[in-house]
Amino acid sequence: MKAILCRAISDDIASVKLEDLALPPLGPADVRLKMRAASVNFPDLLMIQGKYQLKPPLPFTPGKEGCGEVVEKGAAVSNVDIGDRVVAGMRYGAYAEEVVVPAATVRKAPAALNDAEVASYGAAYLTAWVGLVCRGLLQKGETLLVHGASGGVGLAAVDLGKQLGATVIATASTPQKRAFLKDYGADHVLEPAGFREPVKELTGGRGANVVYDPVGGDVFDESVRCIAFDGRLVVIGFAGGRIPTISVNMPLIKGFSVVGARAGEYGRQFPERGKANIAAIDTLAAEGKLRPHIHARFPLSEAVAAMQTLARREVIGKTVIEMGGG
Repeated sequence: MKAILCRAISDDIASVKLEDLALPPLGPADVRLKMRAASVNFPDLLMIQGKYQLKPPLPFTPGKEGCGEVVEKGAAVSNVDIGDRVVAGMRYGAYAEEVVVPAATVRKAPAALNDAEVASYGAAYLTAWVGLVCRGLLQKGETLLVHGASGGVGLAAVDLGKQLGATVIATASTPQKRAFLKDYGADHVLEPAGFREPVKELTGGRGANVVYDPVGGDVFDESVRCIAFDGRLVVIGFAGGRIPTISVNMPLIKGFSVVGARAGEYGRQFPERGKANIAAIDTLAAEGKLRPHIHARFPLSEAVAAMQTLARREVIGKTVIEMGGG
């Protein structure tokens, strides 16, 4: 069985290699999956570079989510059957031809999505759901400002925000990305610098009710200046590089909240809520209401090239590594 293996922490993601790897034995509560596809996420790159909060023991295989087919299951497994196509949510390990994982970490895949889409929707839409619904408390009729809107988690927030009845203002870095977002359904699309005054103008001076920010840095700083009273500034991550700070007189004077959204940790801290959140996005997916966008597809042998598209900020939606299978 072949898998991408990281043997040493390195800033150069090209240091990972495709190698032969033996699978661990199957336990009674485990399943063996033939992987069909895995999506590329920023945490995959950050783990290789040693910059993520989770630091897997070396060597490890990157990849936090994928689509697979159950080819073997332990005696105690009852939630899936052999032959089922499943969503595989894991903290790492998806860039492989096969994996052995606890059955509790997989669930049947929505028939409405193809393999690449199944591999791509889980983390992005769960992050958007937790960020907008659980933490941002987004209401129908409110204005949502989404930064980094052409990326995986940003695009999911645009999609979900529209479904929740919000007016969506999206920012993106290039004309190509902004044109895509307009076609995708964002109500207004802006450049990621100098958006303060346009946002205020678009909202009649009130500002955005909810700001969804996976970028940080200067984008966060400017968002503070165009958020509405009683608004919610949802911190998703720091793709821009700089972790910003805020003077607490600003949320005091403007009456807004700054809240963090880590979807995986939210589910670990509140297991029942976590299950309900996953059920919510799975229902939307099963009803054909989610629109994950696949930017590019690569074979497993070109996993480094796949990750480099994300590192170069080229991706609109998701890049996917495909292993075959349907």
